[in-house]
Formats: sequence, C-alpha cells, structure tokens
Amino acid sequence: MPGPDQFTLPTPGEPVIPIVNWSGMKALYVKEVRRFFKVHLQTIWAPAINTLLYLVVFVVALGGGGRTVMGHPFANFVAPGLIVATGMMGSAFANSSFSLLAGKMNGTIVDYLMPPISVGEMLFGLVGAAITRAVLVGLAIWAAIAFFPDVQAVPLHLWAVVWFGLLGSLLVSFIGVLSSIWAEKFDQSAAITNFVVQPLLLLSGTFYSVERLTPVFRDISHANPFFYAISGFRYGFIGTSDSNLLTGTLVLVGVNLVLGIWCYVALAKGWRLKA
Repeated sequence: MPGPDQFTLPTPGEPVIPIVNWSGMKALYVKEVRRFFKVHLQTIWAPAINTLLYLVVFVVALGGGGRTVMGHPFANFVAPGLIVATGMMGSAFANSSFSLLAGKMNGTIVDYLMPPISVGEMLFGLVGAAITRAVLVGLAIWAAIAFFPDVQAVPLHLWAVVWFGLLGSLLVSFIGVLSSIWAEKFDQSAAITNFVVQPLLLLSGTFYSVERLTPVFRDISHANPFFYAISGFRYGFIGTSDSNLLTGTLVLVGVNLVLGIWCYVALAKGWRLKA
C-alpha cells in the first residue's frame, strides 16, 4: 500500500523536476525519431536512392576518360560530397524544418509549448532527431556506395568523417528550426529549401574543387560555411582537402553557436509560435 506522503502535493515553489528534465527531453526526441521512422521509405531510403542516381549521372557524364580531381578519380572525389550534402545535410534540414511548422499548420503546436520542458531541452530534442536522421541516411548511402564499382568508399580518417558530418548536420538542423519557426505555411518553408539551402549546398564544392574557380568565386565559396563541412567530410574519405581543417572547424563551430543562440532566443520568446 502506498504511503500517505505519495499523494502529498509539494510546497509551492519547490522544484519537482530536477535541473534537466531528462525524461521529457527523451520523450520529445523519441517522438521526433518515430515520426520520420514510420515513413522510412521516404525519409531514409529515398534520399539514398536519389544520391546514388546523382552519382551514376555524374560519374557516367563527367567521370570518363580517367578524369581526376585533386589527384583522385572523379568518382572517389564526388561520392563523399554527395553523402554529406544531398544526403545527410539535406535530410537534417528536412526533418528539423517540419516539426514546429506542422504543429502550427495542424493546430497541435501546443504539444510542443505546454509540456514541462525547457527551451534548451526542446531544442535538443528537435535537433537531436534531425541529426539522427542525417546519420541514418548517411549510413544508408555509404552502404550502397560501397557496392558501387570503381568507388573508394573506405574512410581514411574516420574522425574527420564523424566530426564534419555532425557539424554540417547540426548547422542545417539549426537553420531548419529557424525556418520552422518563421514559416507560416509549407510553401514558405519550401522557399527556404529551394532558394537558400539547396544553392548553398550545391555551390559549395560538392561536385568540383573550388581551387579551380576564379579568385572572386573562390572567395565567395570560402564565405559559405557549407563548403567547410563538405570539404572536411571529403578529407575523411580521400585524405585531401581544398580548405584548412582548423579554419573549417572554427567557422562551423562559430556559425553553429550563433545559430543555436538564435534558435534558443526565438523559441524562448515564442516568436511566431505563441499568440
């Protein structure tokens, strides 16, 4: 039999939940993961197939004749960029840009605002689920590319693959959360995808080395943080990079800090989320 103290209400002002609501944060994270995993053919395997089609098209169209980039066969050069750009980072943005926007569209945003979790815990749950999806998509693409003929898919520097893959996925996850907060309907979110995220991804050295560009366009590429994520990730596979890894780390960490604080402030103020 439960004792009488079990049903005694706490004194007003006495904290019931500790400093971090681990169970609440875990519940939100699991909810977001289960949401995209229920439609895994669309959220995990479809990006893998699309990336393989990109690889086939570019290798067949541009990789013939023994073409090399930065001293490596074209297929080996382009494969890591496709994994992290069109696969991992694209999927991370798609996941984090959907949750809050769907809540606003469906009238269920209260499910995110009312539970007893802090702003940081909510942000961790949303971003953590997006990174989880990015990792799963990356692994699916890597497993498929491993059977692709004439493609070297064994990482030479695993730490660089993990480090820059996570930093790049975190970057677009924060952008996705901001997009989800700002957008009021799905076509506004699609505009961010089509006019901001996709151009930054595809024009950041995914299919080419920026060292071959003119000085003006090379400087523009170096101002794009997506470039450092892709270049560092590629270094993990082929051992060659067209950017300084330390500079890339500092840029990505700095941009992620700025975007993370921006997301935190926007969520704390309830901008475009609360009436």
